[in-house]
Amino acid sequence: MEFEKILEEIDGFGPFQVVIIFLLCTPRIVLPCHFLLNNFIAGVPPHRCDISTLDDGGLFRNLTLEQRLAISVPVREDGQSKSCEMFAEPQFQLLASGSNSTDLPTVGCQSGWVYDNSTLTSTLATEWDLVCDRKSLTKTTSTIFFFGVMIGAIAFGYISDKYGRKSTLLASYIMAIVFGFSSAFANSYVLFAVLRFLTGFGLTGISINSVVLSIEWVDTHHRSLISVTGSLSWSAGNMLLAGFAFLVNDWRALIMTVTAPLGFAVLTWWWIPESARWLLANGEVERAQVYLEKCAKFNKRQKLSSKLKLETLSNIQILEKQDKNYTYLDLIKTPKMRQLTLLTGIVWYGVALTYYGISLNISGFGLNTYLTHFIYAAIEVPAKLMVYCFVNIIGRRKCQAGTLLLTGICIVINIFIPKGLWHVRAVVATLGKGLSEASFTTALLYTAELYPTVIRQNGLGYTSFMGRLGVSVAPLILLLEDVWTQIIICSVATIAGLVSLLLPETLNVRLPETIDHIEKPRRNDASSHNAESSGDFLELKSTTGTEETK
Repeated sequence: MEFEKILEEIDGFGPFQVVIIFLLCTPRIVLPCHFLLNNFIAGVPPHRCDISTLDDGGLFRNLTLEQRLAISVPVREDGQSKSCEMFAEPQFQLLASGSNSTDLPTVGCQSGWVYDNSTLTSTLATEWDLVCDRKSLTKTTSTIFFFGVMIGAIAFGYISDKYGRKSTLLASYIMAIVFGFSSAFANSYVLFAVLRFLTGFGLTGISINSVVLSIEWVDTHHRSLISVTGSLSWSAGNMLLAGFAFLVNDWRALIMTVTAPLGFAVLTWWWIPESARWLLANGEVERAQVYLEKCAKFNKRQKLSSKLKLETLSNIQILEKQDKNYTYLDLIKTPKMRQLTLLTGIVWYGVALTYYGISLNISGFGLNTYLTHFIYAAIEVPAKLMVYCFVNIIGRRKCQAGTLLLTGICIVINIFIPKGLWHVRAVVATLGKGLSEASFTTALLYTAELYPTVIRQNGLGYTSFMGRLGVSVAPLILLLEDVWTQIIICSVATIAGLVSLLLPETLNVRLPETIDHIEKPRRNDASSHNAESSGDFLELKSTTGTEETK
């Protein structure tokens, strides 16, 4: 008997599944707040050298601040003070009109910097003077965080398949809370970087397990709805981040603000069920029966829950060998799994690099940072709704390829639009951002449907690793000239879109349970044939208890 048949009997999309989605929304709101947090906590406000060392107690002290700056700090061509240079000694002759400071000798800032705190009260840059020759360290914190996410994807993929989705989810909550709050109290840059790495490590478990728990508890026809609905919490969190950052200008307080909702997530964790698919795949039939009966009762299918006997559940065709432990090596041991692993890795690398390459580049919009971030986040909502419509009409594969290729086209168009037409560039960029989010949403659903239950978490762990690898590269690409940045992102999006066309379609196809279902695709995916084969299987079990069936 197939697990999908059990879900049909207990209602594969009822109040029980709705509650699961609701309980997993809070932690998923936190994810974008941390993943894109660097846009705000690493902001570099306008600054100049501290000129107090030039105060000789004489004439210098009697000058106005404007005059002191004129004789102490050189200016750029636009008339603004240079941020990283100062004169070795006061140049009083510059007070005379017509004097030129171009050829005067300068030195680096000798006693720190003075920051304009009118917009950003406190950031990593102001805390540890990450400006001038240390400016790259602000972007380094983002790369370090995503390295933690990348390593966490591998670790939690294995742990979740071995010890269960629910227990791993709790461990992720606790790690994210402990290290998230701890990073807000870091007293050195090195300690902060380490704690951000560990925070990213913990958040990955939330990202992976929340998706899989949602997918594994719903029937075939509602998987796309559940996936898209749940992913809307990411968009909500993304928009909230702009509001939080606008209201909370201190980086320490902002970190604590975006981490706090995980406390509620821990309290609601007790009501989240373990995946019945995973329990059956690992031979824990009794626990699976408990959760399935709870689901049936909650969905008001009490009469059907009496059919869920241990004998029936024990015979569900969900495992090749219940005593087998699966590892990441199983992703490449067999030919079709090897091909699937390669293709999904390329797609995820392209999807993530494209999305974050656009999301982390929120300048040049003609708007302030907060409004730009909010617009980029808001466009994700219609993009996700579009995904829900199209994945059920044209299928997952075409939707994945189409969104990636269209994202690349938007980037190409922006290359040729003059920078003076910033409003046109803004519209095209926003459209590209929405399409990149649509590709990400499709990838989350599509990948969960491609990998079999026995190694689904390992598969998602691997693809998440490849995605975070792309994310880690994105900040480095943004250091290049704008044209080259767009060319690289466009090329990656196009290649990933073409590769996705090589993946199998999963629209209205039952979730694969074992590796054999990948290597030898089942011919009974059609619902009518499934019903017939399931009935034959149960009848055969009841009459020939010891005879093997396939």
